Amino acid sequence: MTREEKSQVIEELTAQLADNSNIYLTDISGLNAVATSNLRRACFKANIKLAVVKNTLLEKAMEASDREFGDLPTTLKGNTSVMYSETGNGPAKVIKEFRKKSEKPLLKGAFIEETVYIGDDLLDTLVDIKSREELIGEIVGLLQSPAKNVISALKSSGGTIAGIVKTLSEREG
Repeated sequence: MTREEKSQVIEELTAQLADNSNIYLTDISGLNAVATSNLRRACFKANIKLAVVKNTLLEKAMEASDREFGDLPTTLKGNTSVMYSETGNGPAKVIKEFRKKSEKPLLKGAFIEETVYIGDDLLDTLVDIKSREELIGEIVGLLQSPAKNVISALKSSGGTIAGIVKTLSEREG
């Protein structure tokens, strides 16, 4: 690979690091062609981009990036694959599901919404991370709950103030 090709790859990697807020570093070495194809298919279905990268080029891209990757570059040893995803827990779920049939991929580390996670032992923690949409849904549900109580109290008590207060106090008590 020429120096120009390397600098072009570093620029592309730097752009991908900037464009994605959820980045997983994994080790998929040792997977045969069929298993690798199945992993790529699972990633595609989950809207995850999987790419095999050279450690030195990825490390230079991390250095060139505006983001702070902490100790994540220390995981760049051996074979490294990068998973880019819109959801924070998407790649973790794919990895966990895939490992029911295989020992790989191993999680080296992850960068999720400005937070760095290092080590395969954090896979279950990453699976449990809620996506932005899930959190918004929970908040909306919590905000709707008191309104639903008031509306049902209005309907059940015949609309009188005394009836509404009575119904609401019975529900809280």
